[in-house]
Amino acid sequence: MAKIAMKTPLVEMDGDEMTRIIWQLIKDELICPFVDLKTEYFDLGLKMREATGDQVTIDSAEATKRLGVAVKCATITPNAARVEEYGLSQMWKSPNGTIRALLDGTCFRTPIIVKGIEPVVRNWERPITIARHAYGDVYKNVEIRVPGAGKVELVYTGEDGVEIRELVHEFAGPGVAQGMHNLDGSITSFARSCFEFALSTGQDLWFATKDTISKKYDHRFKDVFAEVFEAEYAQRFEEAGIEYFYTLIDDAVARVMKAKGGFIWACKNYDGDVMSDMISSAFGSLAMMTSVLVSPAGVYEFEAAHGTVQRHYYKHLAGEETSTNPVATIFAWTGALRKRAELDGLDDLAAFADRLEAATLATIESGRMTGDLARITTLPNPQTRTTREFIDDIKSCF
Repeated sequence: MAKIAMKTPLVEMDGDEMTRIIWQLIKDELICPFVDLKTEYFDLGLKMREATGDQVTIDSAEATKRLGVAVKCATITPNAARVEEYGLSQMWKSPNGTIRALLDGTCFRTPIIVKGIEPVVRNWERPITIARHAYGDVYKNVEIRVPGAGKVELVYTGEDGVEIRELVHEFAGPGVAQGMHNLDGSITSFARSCFEFALSTGQDLWFATKDTISKKYDHRFKDVFAEVFEAEYAQRFEEAGIEYFYTLIDDAVARVMKAKGGFIWACKNYDGDVMSDMISSAFGSLAMMTSVLVSPAGVYEFEAAHGTVQRHYYKHLAGEETSTNPVATIFAWTGALRKRAELDGLDDLAAFADRLEAATLATIESGRMTGDLARITTLPNPQTRTTREFIDDIKSCF
């Protein structure tokens, strides 16, 4: 059988550790036998980021702007231990953070629903999508260790020389301080991405901050969303029969726990980081969640929401088989292929992505799954499969 043709390449961003091994398995067993795969390849593994001074990460983001669709493997964001382990010259920044900033994107993460993996919140009937702002706040912060008694101030000096100065704290002894920022332009892009995604999926949109406490910083987010909605989206939402709803973050958490799901929950950067992990775990697993970065310019970067599965990688290096869940990485590939197909008018490529997702879910529903799912499934007598066996099972379902 002839392979399915592609017109335009994807940007392919390879990664680290166990997910890098799985990445190649998915390509070799589930994609390349069926698709004449075209990609522009970038190795975002930690060794290559070190060798290029992280230029490879910037280059991959620029290629994504040019080609419109990317698929990314999980990567290491090094801490002090990783710097020593890999012999790094510095503690390189998160590739995800760098790419998100360059694409000015919003990250949408949605649980993958499958029979036998039931949410722990019993009233959740449909997925809850987290829309995470992908710029600034604590991820772009500046920190200082205050050595002793003294004064910390927040100072703005305008190009015209006008100065705004606010006392942060009068320290009587040692402590810590941090400053963080955001941009009106980025917040506006975040708002538009959320409103457009809601319209494209036909779902209500919630947004929550802590504007009662953060009366300037968080309140600016609230105001920008309100201004963009009223000026550009209120009528479109009414025509689509969907709602935009704003509340405080603590109220949103309470409401989410009692909701039935089926909506988008927009969060600031840190809130989205935490709440997406909570949502994914409550629905089943971080390995059972789609993640796509969407820019206002219509650029898409699909990825797995979880890390590089370091513990399993060390087992792999020792020659042991692992039962690492590849579902999120499979769905990153299918999401990217489907979007590429949509943009290029390739119905057979879109159908292939649909078939691969259906085969993956059918494999789990047949009782064959990786260990993380076998421990939580409600299906009787599940079969725990190694990663290779699970991928072979999926292939047999085509």
